[in-house]
Amino acid sequence: MSRRILTAAAGLTLFLAASSPGAELQIQYSAIGKVLAQQVFTQEGRKYVRGSKEQRCNFAYLEHPEVSGLAGRLAIRARFTGRSARNFLGRCVGLGDSFDVQIAATPYYHDNVIGFKDVRVDSINKDGVYIRMVRSALAYSFANEFQYKVLDDARQILEARRDPLPITQELRNFEVRDIHVNGDGLVLNLDFSLMVK
Repeated sequence: MSRRILTAAAGLTLFLAASSPGAELQIQYSAIGKVLAQQVFTQEGRKYVRGSKEQRCNFAYLEHPEVSGLAGRLAIRARFTGRSARNFLGRCVGLGDSFDVQIAATPYYHDNVIGFKDVRVDSINKDGVYIRMVRSALAYSFANEFQYKVLDDARQILEARRDPLPITQELRNFEVRDIHVNGDGLVLNLDFSLMVK
């Protein structure tokens, strides 16, 4: 058997193995952090939840996210900085603060994306009326804005052309049966089929 035929057979075997039901996909916390940086913390490493860097007196943002697991939930620790004030003769008069927050959420799969539900935001070592308002706004923001398009990435990886094989692949029937958090990251139990043409 020639080397080329062996390579083709090995590649076909990998494709067939990938199409078997009950595959498991593990997404490490470092990868989730990269997705957050690309999709959520997009303004110089910050996620503005109100205003922008041009607004001196009325803004709120998160920065320096660290992703981990916490009691079976995804946890994001970040630094919050915000101000809710008015410009009075060139000075900002009003409320403002800076503190660490812990965001914990249950990841779930819907409409071909991974999102967050049951989001809870806690401040670390601080409390007050302003901080409670901030926590409520952050919980709403994360529950409604974060989405990881897992189907798009699965399609890109599994349908990529592999030389020297003269074949193409098409991902079909992609479904996430279960998603949970472990010590290393998210674990997705998948069902999908891969058509090799």
